[in-house]
Amino acid sequence: MGLLSALLATNQPAAVSNVIQQQTGISVTIPGQKDPETLELENIMRDDDDAMAEVNGWISTNAIPLTNQIARLAFQQRIRERLKVVQDEYTRYLRNHPESARGYLAYGSFLNDIGDETAAQAQYENSRQLDPKNPAVWNNLANYYGEYGDVTNAFADYEEAIRLDPTEPVYFQNFATTVYLYRKDAKAYYHIDEQQTFDKALGLYRQAMKLAPENLVLATDYAESYYGIKPLRTNDALMAWSNALMIARDDNEREGVRLHLARVNIAAGFYPEATRQLDLVTNSAYASMRRELRRSLVEHQKNSKTADNPDGRTSTRPNPAPSVTGPPASP
Repeated sequence: MGLLSALLATNQPAAVSNVIQQQTGISVTIPGQKDPETLELENIMRDDDDAMAEVNGWISTNAIPLTNQIARLAFQQRIRERLKVVQDEYTRYLRNHPESARGYLAYGSFLNDIGDETAAQAQYENSRQLDPKNPAVWNNLANYYGEYGDVTNAFADYEEAIRLDPTEPVYFQNFATTVYLYRKDAKAYYHIDEQQTFDKALGLYRQAMKLAPENLVLATDYAESYYGIKPLRTNDALMAWSNALMIARDDNEREGVRLHLARVNIAAGFYPEATRQLDLVTNSAYASMRRELRRSLVEHQKNSKTADNPDGRTSTRPNPAPSVTGPPASP
């Protein structure tokens, strides 16, 4: 969802935050030689960045109540007018330079950012026809097909993007996410079963992590993917979250990871370790999630004791870890 469509949907800063965190792999390489055409496109792209930053700032600080329809419509119109300035720059540039593959790619990226994905896809196609060796075009088209079109086209386009540039982690990450989300389509396309589909997605995530080992967002995406795998691959999930903990940059990030470590340990029946992780979370921002996980921990411990000793007699053997058949409840 683009910035403008996020505003129209919710008018909440959280929606904008989701947009900013989205990784599209957009890459427009400007040649070193500063010819007039290149300079013009550079200036437009700079205006594009400035406009997006300005609009994002407006939305993030907007305090117009949802019930104030007149003020809301006026605010939306203000955003449209600001973005139209950039859109007019792109259309004028492409009218004068209809063979500019970089121009079509940049314009498509702009249209995607403002929520006009269908128009963006048309510009990406124009760019691909002019420069089929640019991996960013294939990646962006794959993003489009993964959300709005035939997902098998997304698989093929991600593969081509990676073939053209096997050093870009975003391409592997996007491909992994698409395989993971569209497992049924991936099973049919690659002629594999569900567990093999998980393996393929996880392998793509790991390749992305080799290329970007300090990327916490990537590491957490990879670790979170284990929640959807049944039965839960406990050891792998714990290793993934432990890796995320190692690359977390501050206490806030580390405590967020510790909540996930607690969650996996609860599901696996490792209750003392789950307790230890929860005890290390002190940030008030995580208080609600910590309480939920503590309740889950108590419930799991109670169920474990009941399963081990259903008739109430005293047991002399240690409680085994409960079998894990799926991901734990969300914090």
